[in-house]
Amino acid sequence: MTSFQSTLGEDEGIAEELAESQRQISIAEFFEKNKHMLGFDSGARGLVTAVKEAVDNALDAAEEAGVLPDIYVEIEEVGDYYKLVVEDNGPGITKEQLPKVFGKLLYGSRFHKREQSRGQQGIGISAAVLYSQLTSGKPAKITSRTQGASEAEYFELIIDTDENEPEISVEETTSWDRPHGTRIEMEMEANMRARQQLHDYIKHTAVVNPHARLELREPQEHFKFERATDQLPDETEEIRPHPHGVELGTVLKMLEATSSHSVSGFLQEEFTRVGKKTADGVIGNFRDRHFGREMAWEPPRDHEDADVAAAVADATANKGADATDAFAEAVAERVGDSDRVAHHQVVDAVGEAAEEVGDGFGATFGATVQENAAAAAWDEILGVDEDADVPEGRRKADLYALVDEATSTRKDDATVESLASRLANRFRNHGDGRDRLTRDELVEYVDWAADRTAEREDASIGDTARENVVEAVWSRMVTVPDDVPKVRELADDRDAASELLEAMRETDIIAPPTNCLAPITDELVEAGLKKEFDADFYAASTRDAEVTGGDPFIAEAGIAYGGELPDDGKAEVMRFANRVPLVYQRGACATTDVVKEIGWRNYNLDQPGGSGIPNGPVVIMVHVASTNVPFTSESKDAIANIPEIEDEIELAIREAARELKSYLKKRRSMEKRRKKQDVLATILPEMAEKVAAVTGNEEPDIDDAMARIMNNVRVGRELKANGDGQAVRVTVENHSGTSESLELTDIVTAEPRDLPDDATVVEMDGEWFVKWSVDVGSGDDATLAYETTDGATFDLDVDGVETEKLTINDEH
Repeated sequence: MTSFQSTLGEDEGIAEELAESQRQISIAEFFEKNKHMLGFDSGARGLVTAVKEAVDNALDAAEEAGVLPDIYVEIEEVGDYYKLVVEDNGPGITKEQLPKVFGKLLYGSRFHKREQSRGQQGIGISAAVLYSQLTSGKPAKITSRTQGASEAEYFELIIDTDENEPEISVEETTSWDRPHGTRIEMEMEANMRARQQLHDYIKHTAVVNPHARLELREPQEHFKFERATDQLPDETEEIRPHPHGVELGTVLKMLEATSSHSVSGFLQEEFTRVGKKTADGVIGNFRDRHFGREMAWEPPRDHEDADVAAAVADATANKGADATDAFAEAVAERVGDSDRVAHHQVVDAVGEAAEEVGDGFGATFGATVQENAAAAAWDEILGVDEDADVPEGRRKADLYALVDEATSTRKDDATVESLASRLANRFRNHGDGRDRLTRDELVEYVDWAADRTAEREDASIGDTARENVVEAVWSRMVTVPDDVPKVRELADDRDAASELLEAMRETDIIAPPTNCLAPITDELVEAGLKKEFDADFYAASTRDAEVTGGDPFIAEAGIAYGGELPDDGKAEVMRFANRVPLVYQRGACATTDVVKEIGWRNYNLDQPGGSGIPNGPVVIMVHVASTNVPFTSESKDAIANIPEIEDEIELAIREAARELKSYLKKRRSMEKRRKKQDVLATILPEMAEKVAAVTGNEEPDIDDAMARIMNNVRVGRELKANGDGQAVRVTVENHSGTSESLELTDIVTAEPRDLPDDATVVEMDGEWFVKWSVDVGSGDDATLAYETTDGATFDLDVDGVETEKLTINDEH
């Protein structure tokens, strides 16, 4: 069978014909055919996604305007379609911007900003409009009123997918009862099969946005979620990228766009957390990578070993004997004052000596003289003599000491000496005369010397020994002062830009600022859980900011346990990103993976098989706040498996889980205590009765005995007639092994008198609330005494001590 490719050469113009069929498509046209990528892959999910996009926009708009969000969502079945209405009390949208916000994909104000927000790409709400027009053929109806405007703007529009532009069919002003805000109405092909996901989205949104009021009215049910706080999230500020997260392509683009000429200026102007000191650190690391370091050798200490001054004098011509000697001695003195000296330091010493001596003698030591003097001094320092028995000179002695210290004590002296000698010869024969190397070149030097030593000496020099030698030599080498390239040169040199990027990554730079983020905070995470879940226990944690991909992020976690939570299945895992619930793709999300990998048995939860979602009456909530959440797809349903984010999610969950573990451990202890008390409560009355019968005495106080046996805190009341009234004594006895702090409230039906100074009283609806706070040490007691009229009744309430550790004997 003849293939299509085999016939291409038979006719002319095939390439031209194929070329004519190529054309550019707009982003709207692309998503028109790939709407599943945005979460509109079915009628059920499409409705939930449309609600999500509209509510997310509404929350962002209200918060940016400093308004507590008040959002109304209505879903109504209309013939073959569903009508979705979402209203908010945000600042409204101007007449000029409104058509583009709703009728143009990739149009928005947040894409280029490095600060936390629910929306980023400018796709969400316009994608919902696109889905609506594709399935129903009807335009979106938008009403918006800005603060102070006398009337609202009303538009009906669809998206022209060929041009990715709004196509407006109606544009007019109208009256609206809201003073400011936005309303969007869309009809779409949908169904309510995902009703539970819709309810979860609204409820979970209320959990992580406790400052918002949400209302959902759908064909079968009606929900209202009131605010739990009037505290708006902290305002965020845009930040620059962090050096530890950018990639090479981004750096090249930034180098092209910056107005800075120097690398130092570029680093300080374009990145966050980079000041002069940090920029110098990055430039130092860049020099090490770009130019290499120079080896610093120990200079000769006496004339018998070497004579730097004589070598410099011999290399200096036509400057007069006195000036030459002074110049040579000045160079030798500067070199001798250093513990170790590199080539560029010798050059600097020669330059300083030339200036000093030249001014004193009226002589000029020009560039050629200085170059010759530096070369002579350097050769003398190294002891270079090609005719000598040891041509590697003094390098060998220095390297022997380094190699001997860096390698194992099991290495014999011959092996160490041979390795040092070959490494010294490598420096002498293959360097540039300045003993300047990059780290990669140094690794190659050491490997070469080690391979030949192992071969010739029949010795073993392993990877660890080689790495230790490299580290020892590299730490002795010094950064060179060469001028770094200008920004424009780096922009045209991919390799040099890559070296700059690596230099940034290896420089210790403090984490990015958190003012670009608005985490919920552990306090409000707990408040949100309490508002929507009736549980016995709540805990939350908020981690410090970390960075990934140049973007800062914060992980938060919350746990609710017990109470009215269902106890017949797996824990409920709630996932959030920038305060937005993630409803779909649970199995593809990093949050779910982390929850499954935690050993929940260590926190006293049931986890069959030791992995997976734990069982029990538990809600586990995780929130990731970031300037750029790494989602797995455009539909923003799952967080990608980024190691740094996964680590922080795990740490946040574990912080909250440790509190749960303590609670469950304490609860089990209290259950054992309660069972013991129940047994005693059955036995002690019988014992008391028998003891009284045998001794002929009154039955002992069972409550007092119970308190002593159980090491409880006993609170007892005694009443004693006092004229026409009665004296009241409330006594606290601490039989436990620790100090206890109690809050007592005695509710009295008659006005109390003669209260002590540490007690307060409040009258309400004919009752008096006597409040008393007291700290009682182990084995101690304390008494609240006051008077009231005869016939008064009392109701005692005690807080601060667990019920199982409390015994109350309240005499009325």
